Amino acid sequence: MDLAALSVPIITTVFAWWFSTGIILLLVRLPPKNYGTALSLFALVLALATGGVIITADQDTSSAAYFAAGCALCIWGWHEASFLMGKITGPRPAACPADAKGWVRFKYATLTVIHHEIAIFLTLLALIGLTWGQPNQVASWTFGVLFTMRISAKLNIFLGVPNLTDEFFPAHLEHLKSYLPKRPMNALMPISVVGSLILCAWLMTQADHAPEGSAMATGFILLFTLTALALLEHFFMVLPVQDAALWRWASPSKGLRKPNPSSPKDTDLRPTSWESTK
Repeated sequence: MDLAALSVPIITTVFAWWFSTGIILLLVRLPPKNYGTALSLFALVLALATGGVIITADQDTSSAAYFAAGCALCIWGWHEASFLMGKITGPRPAACPADAKGWVRFKYATLTVIHHEIAIFLTLLALIGLTWGQPNQVASWTFGVLFTMRISAKLNIFLGVPNLTDEFFPAHLEHLKSYLPKRPMNALMPISVVGSLILCAWLMTQADHAPEGSAMATGFILLFTLTALALLEHFFMVLPVQDAALWRWASPSKGLRKPNPSSPKDTDLRPTSWESTK
């Protein structure tokens, strides 16, 4: 595999990850009274992206892979925006009771976001159905990687990690902070890291074995890069390195709520694909 075949999809994915995260942050900065309008307009993008997935599913070309991945990111972006704007979350918009521990705490935390998780899972099933048996399944694979890595990130955040801030956290979702402890490490993090490394290696192997110039040959490189970025965000959770500067153009200094240093539980829910997102 030549350098161009690797570098172009990698650079494209990194830019799309960075730019799409910033766009979602900018949308969340809108006055809450405008959220409904913003999501309605975003729904048009959602519809066009879904159509794009259908159109490209039978196109076995490198350009179709880029387009399908972009469509999947747009669909994912709508879900993330709807969550961060507080429109699709869960039936329990309340802080965690002080005495809730173990599975009870997990149940309460799940109820704060379960509608969002169900919506994403149903969307994943729909994308799998739309691309099933087609030569270009990049859209469903992309959405699947985003979903998997996001669940991993959310579970790690729930179990506790040291390096979280509330810099990008919307005020109307502040109750979620009570579910996210700050701890030096948790038992899931090493498993997440090892699993991500294995997935990265497998995706690159698949890219090398796929027919040159095919949609999946390019798609697997896109997926490899997306997984590597998700792994990087897992490292940001435990290393003394802050990733907030990457989205300074969509930072609290331009309208988002600034961290409250007096709060011992200030945490961050990144609006990226893996929640980042993120």
